[in-house]
Amino acid sequence: MQRPSLAILAIAAVFLQGSAAFAQKFTPPSPELIALVKKAAADTASFQDKFDAQVWLMTMSQRLASVMSDPQKRLAFLRLVHAEAVHAGVSPELVLSVIDVESRFDHFAVSQAGAQGLMQIMPFWLKLSGQPDANLFHERTNLRLGCTILKYYLDKSHGDIRAALQRYNGATVGIDYSDKVLKALNRKWYY
Repeated sequence: MQRPSLAILAIAAVFLQGSAAFAQKFTPPSPELIALVKKAAADTASFQDKFDAQVWLMTMSQRLASVMSDPQKRLAFLRLVHAEAVHAGVSPELVLSVIDVESRFDHFAVSQAGAQGLMQIMPFWLKLSGQPDANLFHERTNLRLGCTILKYYLDKSHGDIRAALQRYNGATVGIDYSDKVLKALNRKWYY
């Protein structure tokens, strides 16, 4: 059985949403983006299959377009996020939400406390991880450490996402940080 094209699926999603507001805001993906997604989806190592890869990459690419304009860079970045999240056993959408809140997708971001990169990793983690000469501004390095740390806190919190996010942020009281991440997840990065 032949699977429907991404364009057909995207249009169908509009009708399935049942929301006139969503339908009015929906912009069908460009043929260039569809071609790039198909090419990017050829590397399905972290996906169940090629079709899952195409749908996820197309969906997330459109959501990321406002902060990352180059579609090729966007798809390469999304493949990397997906691969590192799956490698660590964390939801790729949760990772995108953390990145959105922590750095707004700026891999050169530095916090007032000195945390660096996409997932705002403190430099002491490089030494503790046996990589003292690694660079936290390198996307793969930052994602590998960030996803691993997030997974650890999810396990320690017995799957309680709020508690895990607070621990990830270094906060032991309050829920402001976890609320921000969960709001980003529910409003933009859900899947």
